[in-house]
Amino acid sequence: MHKHQNKFDRIAFVASEVPEARAALERLTERYGHARPQDAEAIVALGGDGLMLQTLHRYMNDRIPIYGMNRGSVGFLMNDYREDDLQQRLAAAEVTRVHPLSMVATDTNGKATKGLAINEVSLFRQMHQAAKLSIAVDGTMRLEELICDGVLVATPAGSTAYNLSAHGTILPLDAELLALTPISPFRPRRWRGALLPDSSRITITVREHEKRPVSAVADHVETRNVVRVEIEQARHVDLFMLFDPGHSLDERVIAEQFRF
Repeated sequence: MHKHQNKFDRIAFVASEVPEARAALERLTERYGHARPQDAEAIVALGGDGLMLQTLHRYMNDRIPIYGMNRGSVGFLMNDYREDDLQQRLAAAEVTRVHPLSMVATDTNGKATKGLAINEVSLFRQMHQAAKLSIAVDGTMRLEELICDGVLVATPAGSTAYNLSAHGTILPLDAELLALTPISPFRPRRWRGALLPDSSRITITVREHEKRPVSAVADHVETRNVVRVEIEQARHVDLFMLFDPGHSLDERVIAEQFRF
């Protein structure tokens, strides 16, 4: 992480649809102006974590730093909301660079769908039957048969989201790891997942896919009736998130592990 040195004369604002966010958008644009996102030195996202993820996806290839201010219910990826001294806060902010996951999901018709995920790539059973999956890492079969509701691969940035709810391990941002976490595993019953180098290529194969159909989701992009899903880090995509000093994502990841 490093501090940004821009003066931030050109700020773009985006907001969720909740009334608090729309009201904040109106006040802040009146005070600081409203640049086009393509011309901005920073994008300020007003809402919750959902809006932050949407904004990161929308401007994924533009390399524009994004600074969130919490006007939603969940704000793990957001800074505290305050209208004063916004340009100074942006200038003093610490930059966290994250890479999304790349998903290639092949369905029963042989069609391959690509997706990018900032939080996680998840596989889910589509019906009442449990999913039956095989997991290979870098071409080596590591788990011949996992019977479960599903499985997910989470980035460090996403490790406190669905991964945490599924009892996965929280990862500091600089851990250079991915969390592979089962969702309601039935067999092997005691398997709690794995931590893998972030250079790993993970291939999940769906067994008995006609009887036990499975969908794959990269953040919010879903592909149904998949037979194989390949997941790896998209190192060519850089996302830049801005956090107030002492309020960085690294700090929150550590603090979250001591909450009960």
